[in-house]
Amino acid sequence: MDITKYQAFANDHFGGFDDTQLLVTAFTHRSYLNEHKKTALEHNERLEFLGDAVLELVVTEYLYGNYKEPEGILTNWRSALVRTESISAAAAREGFEPLLRLSRGEKRGSERARQQILANTYESVIGALYLEKGYEAAKDYITKTLLTTFDTILESGTWLDPKSRLQELVQNKEGFTPVYKVISEEGPDHDKVFVVGAFVNNQLMGEGTGPSKQAAQVAAATAAIKQYKKN
Repeated sequence: MDITKYQAFANDHFGGFDDTQLLVTAFTHRSYLNEHKKTALEHNERLEFLGDAVLELVVTEYLYGNYKEPEGILTNWRSALVRTESISAAAAREGFEPLLRLSRGEKRGSERARQQILANTYESVIGALYLEKGYEAAKDYITKTLLTTFDTILESGTWLDPKSRLQELVQNKEGFTPVYKVISEEGPDHDKVFVVGAFVNNQLMGEGTGPSKQAAQVAAATAAIKQYKKN
């Protein structure tokens, strides 16, 4: 293992790390241990557990201290900030990807799987930083790498769930309210698959599939939003 690249990362991003091995562990995916049982002894899931709690507290503290909106809106804002897409993007901007320790199979995984790994690693690094330098250091890093994106989230409306976003988009643009209709459902009662369409003024704008009507509606709304952005 080339530990110097982790030391260089720590120097560039945190002003050094006394326990470099802690940082190495933060970048170690569970799958890596299967192929390196003699040299890799620990994966990052415990650090992820810790970092997730620190991240949520920092984001909650920031929103509570800076905005007067009701609890429901603050909860939606927090969800937008800490969701997989947001924190994986922060990890990518910070150059995490070359430092990931993955199995050969995980290296060939889907884009969605890679996003999830990056997001989990971001939380793991936060956990390691908290143990190494304390809460304020973790807070400063989260503020710099994640909270700076909040204005963009507000402006784009991505903090809204897809059905709310579609409704706002359609009502502002056309004055209609989207209607969701089940197009088909297949499978036994314990394993149904629903296909739902999002219709605007009786025109199909998006179609989605899911294990429940609600999940399929969300998928249909997401597809309809993409369609609107193309138009």
